[in-house]
Amino acid sequence: MNENQQTSLIDYTIIFVLVALGVISCFTLYSINPILSASDQGAYFKQIFWYGLGGVAAAVVMIIDYDRLHQLVWFLYGIGIMMLLMLFLNIPSSFVHTSGGATSWFILPGNITLQPAEFVKVFLVITLAHVAVRHHEKYPVKTVRSDLLLLGKHLILSLPPMVLIAVQPDLGSFLVLVAITGFIILVSGIQWKVLFSLFSILLLVIAGVILTFVINITSITTFLAESVFSHVDSRFYGWLEPEKYELSAGSQLIKSITAIGSGQLYGKGVGNFEIYVQERHTDMIFTAISEQFGFIGSSIIVTLFFLLIYRMIQIALDSNDSFGSYLIVGIVGMITFQVFQNIGMSVQLLPITGIPLPFLSYGGSSTLAYLIAIGIVLNVRSRTRTFMFE
Repeated sequence: MNENQQTSLIDYTIIFVLVALGVISCFTLYSINPILSASDQGAYFKQIFWYGLGGVAAAVVMIIDYDRLHQLVWFLYGIGIMMLLMLFLNIPSSFVHTSGGATSWFILPGNITLQPAEFVKVFLVITLAHVAVRHHEKYPVKTVRSDLLLLGKHLILSLPPMVLIAVQPDLGSFLVLVAITGFIILVSGIQWKVLFSLFSILLLVIAGVILTFVINITSITTFLAESVFSHVDSRFYGWLEPEKYELSAGSQLIKSITAIGSGQLYGKGVGNFEIYVQERHTDMIFTAISEQFGFIGSSIIVTLFFLLIYRMIQIALDSNDSFGSYLIVGIVGMITFQVFQNIGMSVQLLPITGIPLPFLSYGGSSTLAYLIAIGIVLNVRSRTRTFMFE
């Protein structure tokens, strides 16, 4: 290894971005504290605690060689499925918590809530990356059969957590798992003709669903309204025609757009809120930043996320270990989709779903899970070597 060409083993760009996002998160939560409900007061202090705990967890993950995840993968996957099954079966009922119509949390001693879906996202990344590596070791020569087999493995492993999260119901986390699976499938070495065939089938299925919805709109709407996915129906219409549903499903979207627009270029200033938006400390924290600091503040947030994602992609490309590359790609898919979906739903580009903005929204489980994921990225970076005659 050429020491003059070898850069620092610690990626300071990622650490800088995380520190900046952490400071912005805690400061924003502090600024909106007076307008939060009594039960949500002090969220900024709790966020500091979770960032501290997450930082320690990320450091521990970074120290241990990520190659050891091969030995833990099925244990982690099993733990994730078991936690989701406990929520589905409501076992134990005294620890299962339902909020907003979704049974997605455990209540631990000290009134601490734990959302298993956030950790399952990371566990699924590790599982799919492991499967891809082991598959290519077993089938070094690519064939259509081996590619279909790998694709089947990915889908079979992804479906159980997807189904268990969808029935909670938690559409946001379900879509994140879909994004993780899709990103890893794209880079797992499957031939493009197989991927193109799969993509064509998906397009036909989506077209069929849309056509069925248009032809039988009344029956489909009735079915959704009477199922656990009733919130999907209302949010969809609230997204398409928010003014028509201003007093119901479109209310939050109208308030979100109004709050973001009212910030204009420079914002109204710290703590100057005129628009009430629900869930401002969690899913709608982007509206709080935009109203206080305007377009400039919003642009800084988007730039920080761009730097984080861009740097992670660079690390994945530089890694000389396929397992490390797959891990980072899965994490990139997880974070990129959530950033795009959260900001997109705040400005009506996408329907509103319960997805937090990574590293900014208040949430112990999400903050801890994302920092552990970043610890894996830093781990891969610290063990990537550049050789003179590589």
